[in-house]
Amino acid sequence: MRLDPNPVYRKIITPWYDSELVSLVAIASMFLVFLFAMVGISVARETSEYHGYTWVPVLLVIMSTSVIVSITVRLIIRYMDTCEET
Repeated sequence: MRLDPNPVYRKIITPWYDSELVSLVAIASMFLVFLFAMVGISVARETSEYHGYTWVPVLLVIMSTSVIVSITVRLIIRYMDTCEET
């Protein structure tokens, strides 16, 4: 990340793809993937022919949860850093 050219504050400039809005949109999208995967798990468990394919929605749940946790931790750390600066 680049530093602000103003030498007094040295505020970190966040790129657009790592902004708070984009992070919240990514969390919302991953939550929709999580819900889709939960429905997939329930369908795979109800239909005996699909029992062997339960791993696909389980993998989606694991991956979407890891992305949600990762982005949430990043936002929390960024929030804590801004609280320390003030």
